[in-house]
Amino acid sequence: MYNMSVNDTKLAPMVTTNAQQGRHRLANQILDLIRDAKFEIGHHLREQQLGDMLGVSRTPVRAALNLLAERGIVEARKNQGFFLKAQQVALHRTELEVPATADQDLYARIVEDRLSGILGDSITQAELTRRYNIDRTLLQRTLTHLVNDGLLSRNSGRGWTFRPTLDSQVALRDSYDYRSTLEPAGLLLSSFQFDAGLLERSRLEHLYLEGHPDIASVDPRQLFETDAQFHEMIAAFSGNIFFLQAIQQQNRLRRLLEFGGYSNRRRVRNWCREHLDIIDAIFQGDRVRASSLMLSHLGAARGAARNYPKIEGKA
Repeated sequence: MYNMSVNDTKLAPMVTTNAQQGRHRLANQILDLIRDAKFEIGHHLREQQLGDMLGVSRTPVRAALNLLAERGIVEARKNQGFFLKAQQVALHRTELEVPATADQDLYARIVEDRLSGILGDSITQAELTRRYNIDRTLLQRTLTHLVNDGLLSRNSGRGWTFRPTLDSQVALRDSYDYRSTLEPAGLLLSSFQFDAGLLERSRLEHLYLEGHPDIASVDPRQLFETDAQFHEMIAAFSGNIFFLQAIQQQNRLRRLLEFGGYSNRRRVRNWCREHLDIIDAIFQGDRVRASSLMLSHLGAARGAARNYPKIEGKA
């Protein structure tokens, strides 16, 4: 974490727009379609067909395909359209990182300052405006995101309060004891049934992160969402709504803390591999092994979490 004075804590101007984000997300959706359909090199990627499949018009599809052409994944031929250029092997390792907006940048700054102790339990709009030198509209949007994500609650009077999180060794221990009892058991329920499409997509996301050449550059929010979605996906496969709701609630509690834990990027690669091993066991129909791997994974995660800066030394 970093320490800054109030005068130093200013957000750099952001040039990323929601349209740019949308183009990157749509490009990733097109990549998913190409992978699922196993198109061969030279396949004609028709804008109207892709738009119909993704529920958008041709204009955003063309923008997304131009982005893929810039990355060398497709080829743009004048007056002919777009054609697949990359091989399937390369496609399975390809994922476009969605650039951050000013909202996301401020969101991350507030979370990091909370973890480092710069921000207290309660905050006011005036305090945040002075600290980050941002306008009211941007701040309101970001505070709304923090509330929706379960990190903040609006006070009855002025300001906001950070919601309870896993901020002590006791809370952390109890959380992992709870999850270690629940999550491996969910894999063994008779109602367990997995969705092959969702599981394969998760596998590709994890392969992308595991093989990322510069894992330190990946947005912590992307890491958290990949991690949290994996555990919620497995809980959903259990067929028991109470298992899923329990894991969703645990994810809300650990969201703030996990931002501090992603500074250990070697551990990120490790949990990606552990998740992949669980996915492989499920695909192979060996749920007993998957359950055992889940228990080991949570034990390793608990060991790494003891070193999180925010809770170091707390009992």
